[in-house]
Amino acid sequence: MSNSSRLKSFLTALLVLASLSNAAAQQARDVSRESARQSPAWVRDGIVYEIYPRAFSQEGNFKAITARVDDLKSLGVTILWLMPIHPIGQEKKKGSIGSPYAVRDYYAINDDYGSKDDLRRLITEAHRRGMRVILDMVANHTSWDSVLMKHPDYYVRDASGRINYPHDWSDVAELNYDNPKLRDYMIEMLKYWVREFDIDGYRCDVAGEVPTDFWERARAELEKIKPDIGMLAESEKPELLVKAFDFDYAWNFHNTLNEVMTGRAPASKFRQTWTEDRAKYPRGALRMRFSDNHDERRAIARFGERGALAASVLMFTLDGVPMLYNGMEVGDTTESGAPALFERLPVFWPIAERRPEFPRFYREIIALHKEHAALSNGNLVWLANSDPARVVTFSRRNDDEEIVVAINFSNRPFKGTVQTTNAAAFTEITPSLKDSTDRGSRIAPLSLDAWGWRIFRRPLRR
Repeated sequence: MSNSSRLKSFLTALLVLASLSNAAAQQARDVSRESARQSPAWVRDGIVYEIYPRAFSQEGNFKAITARVDDLKSLGVTILWLMPIHPIGQEKKKGSIGSPYAVRDYYAINDDYGSKDDLRRLITEAHRRGMRVILDMVANHTSWDSVLMKHPDYYVRDASGRINYPHDWSDVAELNYDNPKLRDYMIEMLKYWVREFDIDGYRCDVAGEVPTDFWERARAELEKIKPDIGMLAESEKPELLVKAFDFDYAWNFHNTLNEVMTGRAPASKFRQTWTEDRAKYPRGALRMRFSDNHDERRAIARFGERGALAASVLMFTLDGVPMLYNGMEVGDTTESGAPALFERLPVFWPIAERRPEFPRFYREIIALHKEHAALSNGNLVWLANSDPARVVTFSRRNDDEEIVVAINFSNRPFKGTVQTTNAAAFTEITPSLKDSTDRGSRIAPLSLDAWGWRIFRRPLRR
């Protein structure tokens, strides 16, 4: 072996060792000892509303969303999240239309949704009403007919040289963030939508599979244009919340919700999951709470009508930022309950006439969340009760007030006790429903209908 070959082998070995050392260091990093970044107030106090443009209306376009921004304002939402607005790839597509997460061109808009001016008008009208708009950005992969395919080195390849697709997502091709030129391209693209359309931030798809240092650089670059930019990570990768993102998905908690609601776990598992998650995250980390989204069957199909509402009570009274998926507020669902990701299945808005308790409930639970600061920024303490396998009880508390929430996650009524101090000082503030019973009672003894909930408040300052 020549000296140059030995040197090359030695340098290769050093690079491998450095890579392994860096991976081990990343794995060993305990971000629970660090602090989460300080998020803008509009994020911390926000109510997120996810909009699938082609499902939100019969027209399936931006103009139809703009026509209803007053309705969304009246509902109480403050952040409009638009699912991907870009042209959809047609090569290897899923379903009859394809996935909006198979992006063909990051700089273009899906013709079905309208023009760039239509998008600008939607954002302007939302801003006039004090709402923010974030775009769904798919940075991990593209469609197979993407305009970026002219740069084959922008993609991850297997040992045979073929372009990879992530997981079992055969309709998309995985981007290669080891390539500095790809990183530059994506940074400039993210800046484009902020600079040219005045968007307020991004919801970033599978953010945990894109390198953290890319997101940290992206955040720094975006803040030069809009200092109060907001970033939501579809991920449960705690290190992302140290510098790059303001909040992320509470997926583990959502999985626990599915288990409890379907009888596969006791209600006490909510506290266990919340405690385990909190131990992994940086101090002050902000999580997004949700019971429904575009990836799975509608909550009303999974949990039933009362169960879906009980799940929403939990999401809107826990710590974190609550999220609604379009149609939840009227109890919308398809016949099978399936999501409309790869097909055209518009929300059936007239169903509100048959389920009037849904729009009333969501207006009131959102108003309650916004009216009581303890629900948006108060400390959370789990409270013992006399049937923890079925009933969840906790308090939210700040300097001014204490809120106690009790939810029955079973199909049998509950009557029992919850461990509180000064029970006589609490008064009920539960949002009303047509079939609610036993209104206006005190917190002790506690009575809950099947899938019922009660919310109580006591002032802490005179």
